[in-house]
Amino acid sequence: MLNIEASLTVAGCDLRYWDTGGDGTPVVFSHGAGADQLMFRSQAEHLARHGYRVVTWDLRGHGRSRPGGAPFTAERAAGDLVALLDHLELARPVLAGQSLGGNLAQAVVRRRPGLARGLIVMDSTCNTGPLSRAERVLLSAALPTLSVIPARRLPALMANASAATEQGRAYARRAFEQLPKREFLAVWRATVELVDPDPAYRTPVPLCLIRGERDRTGNIATAMPRWARTEGVQETVIPDAGHLVTLDAPDAVNSAILAFLRTELES
Repeated sequence: MLNIEASLTVAGCDLRYWDTGGDGTPVVFSHGAGADQLMFRSQAEHLARHGYRVVTWDLRGHGRSRPGGAPFTAERAAGDLVALLDHLELARPVLAGQSLGGNLAQAVVRRRPGLARGLIVMDSTCNTGPLSRAERVLLSAALPTLSVIPARRLPALMANASAATEQGRAYARRAFEQLPKREFLAVWRATVELVDPDPAYRTPVPLCLIRGERDRTGNIATAMPRWARTEGVQETVIPDAGHLVTLDAPDAVNSAILAFLRTELES
C-alpha cells in the first residue's frame, strides 16, 4: 500500500501526516489523546484496498508531530485539522475520529458544515449532547483525578483502562509513554473544552457511531446510545472491545466503516 509521509508546519509544529493518495473518496482519521496515527493502521490498509484515499496524522505533540510547538488547546487542535484539510485540498472528505479525534471531527463539522460529506465517531462522547448532573461532576473530576496519579504509573493505568486486549494495551503503553504528563493533562483539558452542550443541534451530514462494548471511559457508554437515538441512527457496538476499539477489534471496525461508506455515502 502506497502511504506517503509528509509534514505541514502550523503554529510552530511540523504536523506529520500519511496519505495513501488516489482518486477515491477521502477519509481522514484523527486519533485520541495520548495516541498516534498508528492506531488506524488496519483501517488505512483496509480502506485503501477498497479504493478509498486515506489520510492519517499525528496531532500536535503526539507521535512524530513532536515537538508540539504552541501549547495544545481545543481551538488549536481543531485549527490544525482544518489547516491539514485545506492544505490537501480534499473534496468533501469523510472525517473519522476516535475519542479526542472524534470530538475534533465533530467540532469541525459543526463549525464548517459544508466541508465534510460524512462523520465517523468511535468511542467519543457527543460534543453537543445534554449532560446530567452526575455527568457534569464526572467531567469536572476527571482532570484533578489524573493530576494526582504519579507520572511513572500513568501510562500503564491509562493503557489498562483503554484497551481490552493485550495488543491494544501494548500499543497504548508505548504511545502514552511518549507524552509527558504535563502535556497529556493539557490534551485532556482540551478534550473537555470541546464538550459544549446544545441539545437542539443535529449533525448535518451522515453519521456513523462505533463503540467498544467494554468502553467505560467517561460517559461514552451512556452518551453514545442517547446520541444515536437523538440522531435516528444505529449505533454499532463492537463485542469484547474497549475504548481503543480500532486496536481491540480491527476487523469488526473495518467492516462497520466500510458498510457505512458504501450504504450511506455511495449508494
